[in-house]
Formats: sequence, structure tokens, C-alpha cells
Amino acid sequence: MRPPPTVRPARVGDVARMAAVIVRCWRETYRGVVPDAVLDDPGFEAARRRFWTAALTDERYRANRVAVAERDGEVVGVAMSGPPLDAGATWTRQLYVLYVLAAHHGTGAGPALLAAVVEPGEPVALWVADPNPRAQAFYRRHGFVADGAVQVEDGVREIRMVRTPAARASSRSG
Repeated sequence: MRPPPTVRPARVGDVARMAAVIVRCWRETYRGVVPDAVLDDPGFEAARRRFWTAALTDERYRANRVAVAERDGEVVGVAMSGPPLDAGATWTRQLYVLYVLAAHHGTGAGPALLAAVVEPGEPVALWVADPNPRAQAFYRRHGFVADGAVQVEDGVREIRMVRTPAARASSRSG
């Protein structure tokens, strides 16, 4: 078995590779869920490059944690967490991005990326597409539980999952 990918903080020099990974992951994961016009938009990758440049350089995002997973010099996954946007949040962190290329699922990249952007005891929430059974199962294995909140963003139904110290303990005992 190969060792897990290396995970490290993202750098501005990673932006193009990060954008390419996100676009590829979206195409692998969301085909049939997100409109093809979005996934096949010729400007999709350029928009992701602009987003990641801002995420890594703009002072507004200084409290975010951004990490990449690499294997053999290739970026194979990306994660980002930051302060919650919900003013009434009971969690201290929100996981905004966690994507790993399908060819690297099961390599340890996902758990390593999660650990790189969220502290173990930190209360955290995320939104995940529904249906997306693989991602939801991954998050459940890492102590997240659906809290009943649902939203539709850009035509995609999402459920909120949260991990609190209490939820994490109960998910391990079950």
C-alpha cells in the first residue's frame, strides 16, 4: 500500500493546480446533480483560480485555513475551513471545501486534509450535497451528524452536518 499523500498549507503558487482539482472533482462528483452548463463552462476553471487567489491573498480570508494534498508532486486534494458565516452558529469553524480526486479516494488524503484545516476538538459544521452518499458517509465516519437543516444552493439540495465534541463521542460509541 502506498503511503498517504503529503498534506501541507496551500500557497499562491498552488492556485492553478487547486483550481484544476476542484473543477475535476466537481465534474466527477456532481455530473447529473449540477447542470452540465455549469460543469462544462469554459470559464469555470478561471473563476476557480480567481477564487483561490483571493482565498490565499485577501485579508478578508486571513482566518481561513487552506491545505492541499500532494502525491508525486501532483495536487490531488484541497480543503478549506474558516469562521462560520451564520451569526447564530454554535460551532466555531465551518468546513467550506474538501475535495479529493476520485483516483485518490481511500488513500488517506481526505482525513489528512480534514485534520489540516479543523482541529480535533473544534466544533465544526459543513454543507454537503444531498444525495452524495460517499461524502456523507465520510463525514459520519469523522464524527459529523446531520442536524436537519437543508438548503438549496444553485439548484443543488444540501444538508448541514455538524461535529461537536458530544456528537463526536456519540458517533464513536455507535
